[in-house]
Amino acid sequence: MNTTPLRIALVGNPNCGKTALFNLLTGARQKVANYAGVTVERKEGRFSTPSGRKIQLLDLPGAYSFDSASPDERVTHDVLMGRYPGEAIPDLVVCVADATNLRLHLRFVLEVKRMGRPVVLALNMMDAAKRRGITVDVPKLARALGMPVVETVAVQRNGAQPLINLIDSVDTNRALAPDADDNAIDAGSDASSDLHAAVRAILADAVTMPRATDARDDAIDSVALHPVLGPLILAVVMFLVFQAVYSLGKPLTDSIGDGFDWLGGVAGAWLPDGPLRSLLTDGLLTGLGTVLGFLPEILVLFFFILVLEESGYLPRAAFLLDRMMVSVGLTGRSFIPLLSSFACAIPGVMGTRSISDPRDRLATILVAPLMTCSARLPVYALLISAFIPHRMVFGLFNLQGLVLFALYVAGIAGAMGVGWVMKHLRRDRTEHALLMELPSYRVPRARDVAIGLWERCTIFLKRLTGIILALTVIMWFVSTFPSPPAGATGPAIDYTIAGYLGRALQWPFAPLGFNWQMSLALIPAFAARETAVAALATVYAVAGGDSDVAALGHTLAQNFSVASALSLMVWFAFAPQCMSTLAVIRRETRSWRAVVVSFGYMFVVAYAASFATYQVARHFL
Repeated sequence: MNTTPLRIALVGNPNCGKTALFNLLTGARQKVANYAGVTVERKEGRFSTPSGRKIQLLDLPGAYSFDSASPDERVTHDVLMGRYPGEAIPDLVVCVADATNLRLHLRFVLEVKRMGRPVVLALNMMDAAKRRGITVDVPKLARALGMPVVETVAVQRNGAQPLINLIDSVDTNRALAPDADDNAIDAGSDASSDLHAAVRAILADAVTMPRATDARDDAIDSVALHPVLGPLILAVVMFLVFQAVYSLGKPLTDSIGDGFDWLGGVAGAWLPDGPLRSLLTDGLLTGLGTVLGFLPEILVLFFFILVLEESGYLPRAAFLLDRMMVSVGLTGRSFIPLLSSFACAIPGVMGTRSISDPRDRLATILVAPLMTCSARLPVYALLISAFIPHRMVFGLFNLQGLVLFALYVAGIAGAMGVGWVMKHLRRDRTEHALLMELPSYRVPRARDVAIGLWERCTIFLKRLTGIILALTVIMWFVSTFPSPPAGATGPAIDYTIAGYLGRALQWPFAPLGFNWQMSLALIPAFAARETAVAALATVYAVAGGDSDVAALGHTLAQNFSVASALSLMVWFAFAPQCMSTLAVIRRETRSWRAVVVSFGYMFVVAYAASFATYQVARHFL
């Protein structure tokens, strides 16, 4: 019996439900990485058919056409053609198409067929097509295309069963095509070179569509895309998201902090005094526990981003913001990469590959790191809880949530300001029209949201146990050694490497109101911003402070002024991005100049904004 898994590649246009189908087939049996040499996501999963056949499923990046030069579409093309290093040629290609939008999706299906690979067409979202009165004659469509066609509903538990049954019986050693009639489309002939004409002929023969668009989508869009109500609704949605981040995540954050505080107490009681006890309680448990405590707030933010993405609202938000973003030198297509940057600037920078104009793409890359990424959230949450009182405003809104929202708005305003400056510095100031697909509205599927949250949680925990763990140990070491000399009268930490290094760094940051501990925390923050919290926790724990989140906030309130805390928050709103983001900018732009410009302008903006904040706040607060 052949035990070699059948390699299947999933391809399709963006918004066709391809990822939902991939999640349905593979569940949690997924592996996510990047293709070698490029920052394009590679997602692979495995599953078994009822007969026991092993399937290796590869979810290729979404593509509208192989005529485009975007990295995503180039990778998809090269993998299917067997030209990508390290990737075996797929045994079977499953082309996923949105049954409610075949006029757009069938063109790409014909391009895939031209490659000469065994192809199956999965007509996805057939439930939505039937609700709209769209009738697809599947046998006639299969004969016209010259390939098997199956119906799928990726959001239903057994919605992929017809596809699984076909895969279970397929023999990739022979031509994979139904009995074609005389009207079949030959995707490789000169007569069918006009793919749009071919699609029109297929639709006229095999598909009946009562209207071009969904009446429900049109009704919702009449409000959601209204020139006045639309932006107002978008502003309310984003405001409520950031309120929820603090209101829903904070109780869980406190609980995790209490748990690590208890664990540190237990470890301290069992271990004798010495470096090992200090490393475990003041270093590892304090640093990692403090950062891990903010995971709930990060996941709340990711949850709402995933829900907005799955619902089909994000492209509409891009449409709403297009006019405003063009006025500052960006484009509406920049919105989704910028929104992705709220999670992390790295996928945001990578997401600019969907922007075809090089000028607009570079502008978006340079401003994407100004969006408030999730790594900043632990810093904000710690300082807000320590210095901003917990009270309600107008009986509805949490003051701490309002401050958090203001910091996010500051990042957005900064990005718009930088974009405006870049627009007036460059020679070419022409505007480019926004052309993009608006998918149908749909109810987000709990399974897909849960898998998305799990992926984000896994990424965070890997960072926590990798770079953050290493930096925490380093911070403990420099905060502990060397020991104070004989006859020393000051705190022991003043005589350590951290004490000397922090005081050396303090002088350039003194005008911003930073003490030496704050200045020292900026160093590991360049590797990963959330480590600023771990660094502060470690330094103050070694100096004799408590280790849990609440106690750390109390310690900071005793050592910082409100003006200094506000200055530090503003610094992180505009500060130069982490080294990983700089590496991705270098890889995406292939230019060290872009890296230098990005780091340099953010440092200047952060320094100026923090200086102004501190000088104003210390006179009025």
